[in-house]
Amino acid sequence: MTKSARSGKKTAKVTPATPAPAQAARPTSGALRHTPNTLPRPVMAGRDFLSNLDMTAAELRAVMDTAHSMKRGEWREVKPLAGLTLALIFEKASLRTRTTFDVGMYQLGGHAITLTNQEVGLGTRERVSDVARNLERWVDGVMARVYLQGNLQELAENASVPIINGLSDMLHPAQLLADYQTIEEEFGHNLNGLRVVYIGDGNNLANSHIHMGILTGTDVTIVTPVGYEPNAAVAMDAVKRGAKLTITNDLSAVEGADVLYTDVWISMGMEAEADIRRRAFKGYQVTPSMLDTIAKKGIFLHCLPAHYGEETVPEATEHRKSRVFDEAENRLHAQKALMYHLMGELQPRW
Repeated sequence: MTKSARSGKKTAKVTPATPAPAQAARPTSGALRHTPNTLPRPVMAGRDFLSNLDMTAAELRAVMDTAHSMKRGEWREVKPLAGLTLALIFEKASLRTRTTFDVGMYQLGGHAITLTNQEVGLGTRERVSDVARNLERWVDGVMARVYLQGNLQELAENASVPIINGLSDMLHPAQLLADYQTIEEEFGHNLNGLRVVYIGDGNNLANSHIHMGILTGTDVTIVTPVGYEPNAAVAMDAVKRGAKLTITNDLSAVEGADVLYTDVWISMGMEAEADIRRRAFKGYQVTPSMLDTIAKKGIFLHCLPAHYGEETVPEATEHRKSRVFDEAENRLHAQKALMYHLMGELQPRW
């Protein structure tokens, strides 16, 4: 369920539309500067963002347009989140999520406060519902990077302010916004039929890639070892929605990919499985020779951090086809755009 700004009232979750039509690229000269009177209307005002499917294709297009515009420097004259505060809850450590949400709030005129697991203790030190009911009295939004998707859902059900998924065991939707901003920089806005191949563990990133395929019309292929496929319910839902989805254990599916994507084999919390996973994933490492098999104009993405020697090697992230560090930069722009479209209509409460 989603919510109306500040009211605490729930409204029905939106159903994703068909992929939005291609739009002409905007000027890249940087000459345009937004003023308070020219800002786009926030399209997700007051709602939660727990999954990429919490937005329609049209809303995704608006967020992506804003992210591209912010990267071009067209928002430097405005501070649309002035006087607003975002709480950042971290059960899991982070470099990119912590830095980009904090810097993003600052650049938009707002403030971020970081809360560690020791300070919050979702479901251990305090009930998740109590944390939500406290935070909604003080802050204007919450970004949580957690172990369990269920904790995010409980936060959303009990807080009247927007809740943002910064990562969970099931999904990583904010990362996918940055990923697709990077893909659009390379291939334009019309991604219908573009071949995106994810190789490795069928984890939260794989699930979110499937969701983005639903929204954008990309042809998504997930390549994993046997037994490490993505969530079955996520895959079945995508098929019901008519998404172009292939799940396979065949490494040859990498060949000809427009976008090749990988992630760590051993996520935080899975350290006890490290040796088993390394054996299972042998052969699924992205190397320069694998990059030679993707499309001539294809690109390589990795959400980072990279565990070099496992899912990839330094020569791959430094390869001419790599856009890994552009992708990392775009975490800032995509998340700023998301925060604006969720919080841009809120007024300071003090």
